[in-house]
Amino acid sequence: MSAATIRRGGAANRKVKRKSTGRSMKRRSRVDRFLAGLPFSDATLHKMGTWAIMLLVAAALGGFSWFIGLPGMAQQEFSDLARRAGFEVRKVEVRGIERMDELPVYAIALGQHERSMPSVDLVKLRSDLMQLGWVQDARVSRRLPDTLIIDIVERKPVAVWQNKGKLSLIDVRGTVLQPVDLSAMPDLPLVVGPNANLNTAALNELMEAAPALKPMLAGATWVGNRRWDLRFQTGETLSLPEGSEQASAALVNFARMDGVNRLLGRGIMRFDMRDPDKFVLRLPKTQDAVAAKSKDEAVTPENLTDGEG
Repeated sequence: MSAATIRRGGAANRKVKRKSTGRSMKRRSRVDRFLAGLPFSDATLHKMGTWAIMLLVAAALGGFSWFIGLPGMAQQEFSDLARRAGFEVRKVEVRGIERMDELPVYAIALGQHERSMPSVDLVKLRSDLMQLGWVQDARVSRRLPDTLIIDIVERKPVAVWQNKGKLSLIDVRGTVLQPVDLSAMPDLPLVVGPNANLNTAALNELMEAAPALKPMLAGATWVGNRRWDLRFQTGETLSLPEGSEQASAALVNFARMDGVNRLLGRGIMRFDMRDPDKFVLRLPKTQDAVAAKSKDEAVTPENLTDGEG
């Protein structure tokens, strides 16, 4: 009885083994069919597998080396060797500077932590130089064995900006270059008011519309963040309307009238062209304001009439 039971159990086990063997063979056959469908030979697949394993090992070794700091140690050792061989920053040659102070440039170039020539970070050094107000562009290069070459493109000052009691030299984009001492004012127009520096480029374009008046400009006030009052060297003020086109047209018309009647230098305090239909003049003491009947008329004593201030 027990023998029969053993035989049946053995047969069942053999059946199970045969079934499981069939399934594994079926799975292997699917893998074999997939590999056979690839456009690679067995030798190529073997090489690819070998390279994949080698890359994984290299990546693991690289990650471990980075973790324990080997690249930094190797770089430091290389820097020390370069310095001992004479490749160390000892000189800085600065080119292109005409107006700005050179000392901040030298301070940035020589103040960096790394002095080994191969290890100098030229990109960071240029970025630090670009933070200086005067620097419009900079180029940094090495001249082995021991010299850094720095080429500077300076910004061009075009005006002095007065704001909140402070004077600053600015370029055409309104970039502040340096503070200005009242006792040493440069021969440049004075722009006054909040955001006047940011509108300096627009002021320059405006004055290009009347080139005869440009050399006579002493300064300009940016009024209400919307329009200009121009001050001339002869002492008069010209109030222009809002809008670049309207202001340009008014300035051109004023230049034409000044060319015909010599308006500037006659003791008139203010010319007001904010109203396109009026040309208002403010006189000192004797008469508060007079206005021409039409801004297209020639301004003469005969056609001046009383106007609003």
